[in-house]
Amino acid sequence: MKETLKDWFYRLLAILAYGIVRVLFRLRVHGREHLPSAGGFLLVARHRSYWDIVLIAVAVGGQRRVHFVARHTLLQENQFLAFFVRLFAIHIDRENFRVEDFRKVIQALRERKIVGIFPEGTTRNPQRVHPGVIRFAERTQSEIVPVRLEARGPYPPNYPFRWPQITAHIGAPFSLRDLEFDLPDTIEDRHERYQKLADLLMERVDRTGANPQDAHTRLEARA
Repeated sequence: MKETLKDWFYRLLAILAYGIVRVLFRLRVHGREHLPSAGGFLLVARHRSYWDIVLIAVAVGGQRRVHFVARHTLLQENQFLAFFVRLFAIHIDRENFRVEDFRKVIQALRERKIVGIFPEGTTRNPQRVHPGVIRFAERTQSEIVPVRLEARGPYPPNYPFRWPQITAHIGAPFSLRDLEFDLPDTIEDRHERYQKLADLLMERVDRTGANPQDAHTRLEARA
């Protein structure tokens, strides 16, 4: 399918999704004005549910297509999701990440696309943040836009009757250099540096749109 047709279909789905999330999640969006006017940036959030994708896409707005990075195994695990992954996502082999996978994301950013990425890589009790997002930002000098989904109620939802109220907080864009200011001077190993920067990135995501006391409480809970 040609990209123009994909964009049209994406907008149509976004309109339908808007009605669904407004009813189920009573979605509110703060900070949409922070989104850069042009593409070629990384949209970063924590990953707790497949609903994250729909909620963030609606929060950004249907006129702007988000190219989410998805693990290749979704093509075999879930036939319903596989259709959308093939059509709209950048699918990579997360378990055996190769140069080809790296180039897919880099190419999308260089083509001025909005790339959505969940550095935790999974909704199933993630233990660590994958530092690939830092490498993408470093290679392309792309800005990073943090998104935090704030839930009042159970999230993921307790089907079929308990649905949370969701507020999507979109933060101001920042560069990798901004993150590096918080990097300890004692870190010399490259891999350790990437991992620490990825951890600092997710701390910024957790602080997006939150008052300082709430953000501090969340960070303590994750420690």
